Amino acid sequence: MASTTPRPSDPAPVLRSSAAGFEQVADLLAHSIGRIDSWMSEYGPVTPHPSLEVPRGALLEATEELHLRLRDNYPFFHPRYVGQMLKPPHPAAVIGYLSAMLINPNNHALDGGPATAALEKEVVAQLAAMFGFAEHLGHLTSSGTIANLEALFVARQTHPGKGVAHSADAHYTHGRMCSLLGVDSVAVPTAVDGTMDLQALEELLRVGNVGTVVATTGTTGLGAVDPVHEILALCQRYGARVHVDAAYGGFFTLIADDTADGVAAAPFAAISRCDSVVIDPHKHGLQPYGCGAVLFRDPGVAAHFLHDSPYTYFTSEELHLGEISLECSRAGAAAAALWLTLQVLPLTPTGLGAALRAGRRATLTWADLVDGSDELTLFQRPHLDILSYFPTRRRMSEIDATSARVLTAGMQLPPEQSLFVATYTVDGAALAARGHHVEPDQPHCRILRSVLMKPEVEDEVPALHRGLVSLVTDREPAPSGGDAA
Repeated sequence: MASTTPRPSDPAPVLRSSAAGFEQVADLLAHSIGRIDSWMSEYGPVTPHPSLEVPRGALLEATEELHLRLRDNYPFFHPRYVGQMLKPPHPAAVIGYLSAMLINPNNHALDGGPATAALEKEVVAQLAAMFGFAEHLGHLTSSGTIANLEALFVARQTHPGKGVAHSADAHYTHGRMCSLLGVDSVAVPTAVDGTMDLQALEELLRVGNVGTVVATTGTTGLGAVDPVHEILALCQRYGARVHVDAAYGGFFTLIADDTADGVAAAPFAAISRCDSVVIDPHKHGLQPYGCGAVLFRDPGVAAHFLHDSPYTYFTSEELHLGEISLECSRAGAAAAALWLTLQVLPLTPTGLGAALRAGRRATLTWADLVDGSDELTLFQRPHLDILSYFPTRRRMSEIDATSARVLTAGMQLPPEQSLFVATYTVDGAALAARGHHVEPDQPHCRILRSVLMKPEVEDEVPALHRGLVSLVTDREPAPSGGDAA
């Protein structure tokens, strides 16, 4: 049956990842709902059951209350929010998710979502190609935590009785998931820049108790990128497998080209020779939570997942995604959202990579401003788009108190002036190792940390820096916008 749903108007530009962008695509959202409604009507009318009917007024009243309660959020969408790794999904992802959500497919089995299962296989193949996997086995997950759990599960199955080593600055999920799996985990000390200490790793590998090493390309604290290429060489020498936690930094593969506004190429290029990798499209991939992914270089690891179900895998002899996953039910809408996003922002340096490059440039620009400032000190040079810095003070206690005050004061400013940063806890040894001569009058202190993962931040860096300096020096904040000092 041909659809009679009107086509949306085509204003230019559309599909921007901002509050204004969502307004621009309102007609596309309406169009999407109409298209799904048209498909549903092909099967004939359905009379809603009275038990599901609610008065329109009651729904409107509840919706108003919901919207009021949703105001109790930080403005993740705004360039002045540079606190945590949070931002709204791209409008393309919203359209894709909503379109599939109206059907609500379950990607556990082809019986529950044949269309979205096919979309999932396509996007996973694109992710695998981005990492340089000639062959692969993988699927989307509900989070990076579950993706890492699956990778560590395979590590346990392929290297029984052997432990897992990860950086001391790696995400806590690795220690937690190893405990869940009954596998020993070892935290490897870090080098001066927060990456895994290779000498300490080799000493550990030499003992022979480690079967898998987790390399992190983008720690969630400092954004540090472990030297995957050198870790891989060590693991090959000692017979250990390599799993890469690229949950945060995986998409930087697109701009890992050693250029001035790119990132170091060697660690990301080496991922193609590692055993497994996880990535979170719900971070730099512009997706709604939760959308993670796990990929294995050897499709043969499917043997560790395969199982049978007497009531799900019956409409097709093709591989069902649930047969290669520890998770069962998974939202097919997540696959539709990612697929549609990658149709308009492909995994290329000039596609999705352009957004990452803008955030990277913003980070480098702000790092230079901090470096040239009397009021702020750069903790370390950024590897990706996470900036770490602290108020220039003589004692750790003073750094801690000022950082805490800046965090709170920035959030309490009027909305049009507010500035949202985060804090990160370090010890005296970490400061001293980076050449910061600060009196260690307490064991730990909070420093400041900013995540510049929204490309819109690039134009706001001068104003962000001025606002931050004003908070550090306890002056009235300078007006937002413009480049004037």
